Amino acid sequence: EVQLVESGGELVQAGGALRLSCAGSGFTIDDYAIGWFRQAPGKEREGISFITSRHGITYYADSVKGRFTISSDNAKNTVYLQMNSLKPEDTAVYYCAAAGVISSRLLSWEGFDNWGQGTQVTVSS
Repeated sequence: EVQLVESGGELVQAGGALRLSCAGSGFTIDDYAIGWFRQAPGKEREGISFITSRHGITYYADSVKGRFTISSDNAKNTVYLQMNSLKPEDTAVYYCAAAGVISSRLLSWEGFDNWGQGTQVTVSS
């Protein structure tokens, strides 16, 4: 069974940094695309980044490009999201998700079938 567990969310001041972790079990992250999404109160879920370790592909939404970096550690079966220069508008619940099929659908944030429970990130002004 594919399982994902996020961690690392907390309260941080604007301009600060956080690193989120997404630990996978029941599968090998190298065989999947792992994405990060977020959902702020009253807003739709937003795809912000994904990685396909096997192919060395990373992708970012414009809203986080240049501030966030996604990476993976296959030995730990974990994907990270380093978030720098945080803004109050980055406040959201952050989720990671796994996609078993690598295709152009990922560019539309589609195909992610397995989800973690989320971790809260709050950025104070």
